[in-house]
Amino acid sequence: MHLKNKFDVGKFTILAEMQPPKGVNVSTMVNCAVRVKNMVDAFLVPEMGNAVMRMSSLGGSMILQSHGLETIMQVNCRDRNRIALQADLLAAYGCGILNIMGVSGEDPGLGDHHQAKAVDDIDLMTLFKAVSALQTGKDLAGNELSGAPSFLIGANVNARATGDALKKELSRMAEKTEAGVDFFIAPPVFDIGAIAPFLEKVDLKKTRIIPTVMLLKSVGMARYLDRHLNVTISQDLIKRLMRAPDKAVESLSIATKIISAVKEAGFSGVMISAMGWEDKLQKLLDMV
Repeated sequence: MHLKNKFDVGKFTILAEMQPPKGVNVSTMVNCAVRVKNMVDAFLVPEMGNAVMRMSSLGGSMILQSHGLETIMQVNCRDRNRIALQADLLAAYGCGILNIMGVSGEDPGLGDHHQAKAVDDIDLMTLFKAVSALQTGKDLAGNELSGAPSFLIGANVNARATGDALKKELSRMAEKTEAGVDFFIAPPVFDIGAIAPFLEKVDLKKTRIIPTVMLLKSVGMARYLDRHLNVTISQDLIKRLMRAPDKAVESLSIATKIISAVKEAGFSGVMISAMGWEDKLQKLLDMV
């Protein structure tokens, strides 16, 4: 059953982020994904997150698909013009990739190729309009296609927004939904209460929201997320991680409880970001 069908029947879906390699050795990516093949509904393949050069999402998705794994291919406005973006979308669908996620992409100055220039030929909303056009059998220039794709489309949503920022985020969500977006992935959450203002404004029965659950690899990582990236992590949770004799085991235990809380809150699913601990996915999902 494809991801769209699972959404349609109300199944709580498990997504897992699977980072492509910085190189051509795909064995780790493939082995980690195959081990949890029957536990994960689809693998999100990032497109050079944080502007770090890696194998493309299209390439990584094609490799995972060849092993019978369903994927969500990220499509990044930063690195390609409208011609290349549409070409990648057609190639993806032709290779059996049915799910995509549009992203704007981080500034290249944050990555490992500081002299790179962002393309940004089209913005995110225009990308979604391009996908919509392709699905009607035409490209952005209005030219007829020989066969049209049909994608399940995802986008990000900032569930941590409050006040005026929340109003703007909700307005953008409505625009994205109108443009054809089917589901939204929210940033890492460690406390459902931290996104209460957002939850008061959305109907989880009508809008597919999928929070990210991130594995905390260290106390330092937890403190950095809390202080610098606006990710609410309680001091009790940080102290719990500090006292743990085995940080990895404790991190998995924390993630398990968060996943349970996400499910109980009525979200459509969860997206697990292993942050380099993809080899621990199987143990986490066994615990779940």
